Amino acid sequence: MKKKKKIFPKTRTKARQKAADLREQMGTTIYVLPNLITTGNMFFGFMSILKSIQGDYIMASYAIVAAAVFDLLDGRVARMTSTTSKFGAEYDSLCDLVSFGVAPGLMMYYWALQPFGRIGYLLCFFYIACGALRLARFNVQIGHESNVNFSGLPIPMAAGIAASSVLAFDDLGWDPQGNLLILFMSFLLGFVMVSNFSYRSFKDLDLRKAKPFRTMVLGLLIVLIVAYRPEVMLFMLFLTYASLGAIFGILRIGKQPKKNPYHSPSDDDDDVDEYLDDETGEVYLNEEDFIEDEEEDKEDKSDKKASDKKDFTH
Repeated sequence: MKKKKKIFPKTRTKARQKAADLREQMGTTIYVLPNLITTGNMFFGFMSILKSIQGDYIMASYAIVAAAVFDLLDGRVARMTSTTSKFGAEYDSLCDLVSFGVAPGLMMYYWALQPFGRIGYLLCFFYIACGALRLARFNVQIGHESNVNFSGLPIPMAAGIAASSVLAFDDLGWDPQGNLLILFMSFLLGFVMVSNFSYRSFKDLDLRKAKPFRTMVLGLLIVLIVAYRPEVMLFMLFLTYASLGAIFGILRIGKQPKKNPYHSPSDDDDDVDEYLDDETGEVYLNEEDFIEDEEEDKEDKSDKKASDKKDFTH
């Protein structure tokens, strides 16, 4: 009778892993290309802060949009070139706090909330602090987050809503100074960032696959609506996205994503499938090992039955 052995995913040797971790901790080696793109993200966040102080809120908004483009590119480039690293993830979060936390917070204060006095700057600080907490929570949840939904509103989306509000008010000719809508929006954005409300990430939306014909019609309608008045319509779409997530979360509408109870952060680092034996709790590296062990169990059980039957007849 063979004894079952637990099979673990293959990893690099301990010496090589320790050396790689030590080099990364000391900061002696970094991947230049994705981190340069991340630096571009922070540069436009810094430019947005300067333009807000100078009173050029339109350019400050466009600088936040440019920062969002660089934030989208750095992750994609890192994955395409296999240059992801812990340093890059931490650096990206710091840059995001500047571009999507501090920059929108200061812009909203100088642009609209300054007449509210203490309430105005406290709400702007509330937004920035919630953005920092959202980024910190995301970093500690890497490997556990759902691929379909976000837990809380992502900070780039919150910054996009703030930037689009400036462009929408300018297009409509509204006076933002002392506007109660912007005051409430600042609180709402901070609150939904640190909430556990579920927001659709659309990562599972693959437009390369065949879709029903009505999907094309719906996409065309959305493009026409946005093209009619881009600044206003984008602001309304983004704000509706944030508001519906809060409403559905408060009313507990919709299903929360289920988490795999056997999932661990190390599982994401291994490009292998694992198979669980429900009876023994053992994990197998591949399906062949799992099936082979199952067949051995059946043989052992049949041999045991035959032995018991033989002992009974004697």
